[in-house]
Amino acid sequence: MGLAFESREARAGVITPGLTLPRGVERHPVPAGGSRAVEIRAGDEITVQDREGGQVAELVAFTPAGVGDPGLIGAKGSVGPQGLKSTLLTSRSGQGVARALAAAGFDLGTARAVRLFAEGSRPGDSAEFTAQGDGLLIVAAPGGPMAPEAQDTPTDLLLWVRRADPRDFKGAHRAPDPLADPLIDQNIRPGEAHVYTVPKGGFIQILDVQGRECSDFQAFSARSLDAGLTREIDPTATRSQTGMIYPRPGLAAKYWNVDFEPLVEIVQDTCGRHDTFGLSCTRRYYDDMGYFGHVNCTDNINAQLAPYGVRPRAGWPAINFFFNTLIDAEHNIITEEPWSRPGDYVLLRALTDLVCVSTACPDDIDPANGWNPTDIQLRTYGAGEEFRRSIGWRKRPEDDVEHTRETGFHASFAKLTRDFVEYNGYWLPNSFPGEGTLGEYWACREKVAIMDLSPLRKFEVTGPDAETLLNHCVTRNMEKLAVGQVVYTAVCAEHGGMIDDGTVFRLGEHNFRWIGGCDGSGMFMREEAERLGLDAHVRSSTDQLCNVALQGRHAQAILSQLFWTAPDRSSIDELGWFRFTVARLGDFQGTPVMISRTGYTGELGYEIFCHPKDAGEVFDAIWEAGQPYGLKPLGLAALDMLRIESGLAFAGHEFDDQTDPFEAGIGFTVPLKSKQADFSGRAALEERKAHPQRKLVGLEIDATTVPAHGDCVRLGRVQVGVVTSGTRSPILGQTIALARLDAPYTDVGTELEIGQLDGHQKRLTARVVPFPHFDPTKSRAKGDYGA
Repeated sequence: MGLAFESREARAGVITPGLTLPRGVERHPVPAGGSRAVEIRAGDEITVQDREGGQVAELVAFTPAGVGDPGLIGAKGSVGPQGLKSTLLTSRSGQGVARALAAAGFDLGTARAVRLFAEGSRPGDSAEFTAQGDGLLIVAAPGGPMAPEAQDTPTDLLLWVRRADPRDFKGAHRAPDPLADPLIDQNIRPGEAHVYTVPKGGFIQILDVQGRECSDFQAFSARSLDAGLTREIDPTATRSQTGMIYPRPGLAAKYWNVDFEPLVEIVQDTCGRHDTFGLSCTRRYYDDMGYFGHVNCTDNINAQLAPYGVRPRAGWPAINFFFNTLIDAEHNIITEEPWSRPGDYVLLRALTDLVCVSTACPDDIDPANGWNPTDIQLRTYGAGEEFRRSIGWRKRPEDDVEHTRETGFHASFAKLTRDFVEYNGYWLPNSFPGEGTLGEYWACREKVAIMDLSPLRKFEVTGPDAETLLNHCVTRNMEKLAVGQVVYTAVCAEHGGMIDDGTVFRLGEHNFRWIGGCDGSGMFMREEAERLGLDAHVRSSTDQLCNVALQGRHAQAILSQLFWTAPDRSSIDELGWFRFTVARLGDFQGTPVMISRTGYTGELGYEIFCHPKDAGEVFDAIWEAGQPYGLKPLGLAALDMLRIESGLAFAGHEFDDQTDPFEAGIGFTVPLKSKQADFSGRAALEERKAHPQRKLVGLEIDATTVPAHGDCVRLGRVQVGVVTSGTRSPILGQTIALARLDAPYTDVGTELEIGQLDGHQKRLTARVVPFPHFDPTKSRAKGDYGA
């Protein structure tokens, strides 16, 4: 049943994954190691789905009287809910379920659980039930902490509920549960506006119930209104203060008025696409379009604000949440359908006492609301609530939104900086003001530096056909990969374009770990295992493994004094390049870690992997031991300088799914002669290598101006390439860039120009130089620093 709900069926030739579900169907993700509670009613059809395979599920059903009765879902419970109990103690989602059970007086002690799936279950396996009466269903995906060298990772489940009586639905979707106990919980119908007050520190949630619906928002300083002044959010002042088209959670999160007083800050945003340019829809707009007397947001705002003494306006400037505004190359303002999905929201915090107004836009004559205006749900919460900053992201377009997470090492780095940026669904340090980006850079080049790489995606690839699967999915030859060895490789689609790059760790004969940059590569491997009928499992373990990179000439000296290794394992001093070992902090009884001699800086480097629960202890030990060696933290801004100098590829810059490994500068990962086995994209790569069209090269630039990703590279008036990355190299004292050029113009010494502004009015003189720019023999990464 579940897979059918994810159908990509087109309506009138348009596919909108994740936007709609069949009427009366609800989709509830159950997080790995966590649980989910959902009310059920007699006749509801229930489906539990194992998303990745190999994940046990436990179900406990309670009657309204609080009796745990598996018969409520037409099943027989055979075990105690031990897995569920563990999730209630250890996971954030489980703690919420535990509070709900305690408040209702339900007792797990006498309940029996229905246990589903087993170690050999396949991705997409499901079990179906029918509710025999009303009650509460709890679904758990139990699993404990995974040791770094183990592969028993818990993974997500999906719970689907098809309601027997969907008549109470106002649309395809219900508004999600509140984030906390709301002070205001107001449904706003299309063509309505609602005015409300929020005290300083209070929170405002504006939620798009059905998706593709806009909501105009305006906030006034209550103090200014009391003084007879109107000081509302000013979009122009906001753009000027933040340097962004619209704010987002992080350092540039505030909305300002013309007195440069911040009124609200955005705390959470699951959509990330809004407008600060246009007015709320006006009477004049509809009149000019021939829709005389059409209800509009500006008139509604005027009417709601009148009791507060706010003079009416012909058009209200507002923050148009979920409104999708584009500015094209001709400076035209274009309106398209919103990006918001059902349940998407923004969460704001009041920075002073406010009078606010929110609307549900009635525009049904253009794509602004997807041609179908629907409800907005407005909720406010007290100042005492705690909400973490987050930006919504999705693994796939059809998946549920996930919030930006903090890595296991976040608290350790947060002691040193507040400058965190969202990276691939996680908060990562961008810079450390106490050191400065250049200070971080030089620490890595001259001494040693530590950085958080936990957002890298980890997948456990296991089973009798694990080697066969990986050999099919990656370009390197897995048959030659020894236990304890690591190899850098690419994952390509059939047309030769890159899905991802990353490393493969061989943990055993049939045990591998893939570490890549995105979830898509792991999903691709899982799909290929099913398509080819291979006995191999691909299960995500990103949340079970976090890792820091220790990079620089003193990295080995620091680690060798901290970590103990068993006699049958390589010690830190013995660990070869692209090898890994299992170690413990201190001695035989210490915290377990896995350490690989790998990195992304061009320096001698190691990565230390541990469970998130142990991250603080591991960081503190490394930090303390590193101080005599001048250890400094390293952020993303400095890392970018280091990796460009060393010619290391970055997704979205040096490669994407239209770029093959040869064009990305990593052709060495495609051993077409020595690897005899077929693999994804092989035929296309053979053709591309025989007839190369583009090549990644290094450019040396005469100006101090640093070119940006996407700047054109020209020979005279003709464009012959594009800049993929650029920086001012401190160690070379030179502006440098990586660029993908048409093959005839890649010879060393070729004189070119980088176009800026319109590509013609400003040119930076440049020439092709040997690539990479710094340490082309990789001597430093191999540990050879000379005298």
